[in-house]
Amino acid sequence: MRPPLVHDITSAANPVFKTLKSLADKKARREHRLFLAEGLRVCTEALEAGRTPAYLIYAEDAQGHPLTRALIDATGEARGMVIRSTRDLLHRLTGKDNPGAVAAAYAIPDTSLALIDRGTAPLWVVAENLKDPGNLGTMLRTCDAVGAGGVILLDQCCDPFSLEAVRASMGALFTRKVAQASGDEFLAWLSSGPGQLVGAALDGRTVDYRAHAFSAPTFLFMGNEQSGLPADYAQACDALVRLPMLGTADSLNVAVATAVLLYRALDQMDPLATG
Repeated sequence: MRPPLVHDITSAANPVFKTLKSLADKKARREHRLFLAEGLRVCTEALEAGRTPAYLIYAEDAQGHPLTRALIDATGEARGMVIRSTRDLLHRLTGKDNPGAVAAAYAIPDTSLALIDRGTAPLWVVAENLKDPGNLGTMLRTCDAVGAGGVILLDQCCDPFSLEAVRASMGALFTRKVAQASGDEFLAWLSSGPGQLVGAALDGRTVDYRAHAFSAPTFLFMGNEQSGLPADYAQACDALVRLPMLGTADSLNVAVATAVLLYRALDQMDPLATG
């Protein structure tokens, strides 16, 4: 195999670097159809999941690492751009005080709901009006941990391809599905096939989450961090569950609540998985 062509970038004024840096902005991500990921582990997991960078930028002092070498070779073979740079420029690119050895830009995948195959996983998360990209990334990471298919984002959710969401997902963005749709589109899609829609809410129809019988495929419906699940969405659910709050707090962080419910559902569907 021919060695990949390597471009040296040592200045933040370089046009390619400026394009990569601009991907911190949602408008630029939409324009270039690219998003950033950082870290040798995350980029390696992406490669193992079949995702090759469109642009790979690595610190010169890390080029001898076998995982970095594998990324360089794979990017070159796929005709992506391989960039040798410095830790300082990686810091400027990612905003981290202790930048990793590599960062990469990947093509934004198609997030059409029609591409979701509900039969490929017993559990899915549906999030409505989710605003915190850290919560979204953590939810994706938990989906990976329990074998859930991924997250379906409804209405005005945060961008799943922001650096914050990608960072919090710890590579799960590359292994789980992400779809984006309006609430009406999702409910019409859900009605076209099997699926139990279980909402996390506090209205009068809720039952303790331990009393509910989860069945595959379950779509776990989580509302906004502050306002919870809207009444019209709650009405559309097959069941509503609540988590007991025994202290003075009246709610849990949405990513924490999602994790508790996913593991409860997993425990019912596959008792050996959590035994």
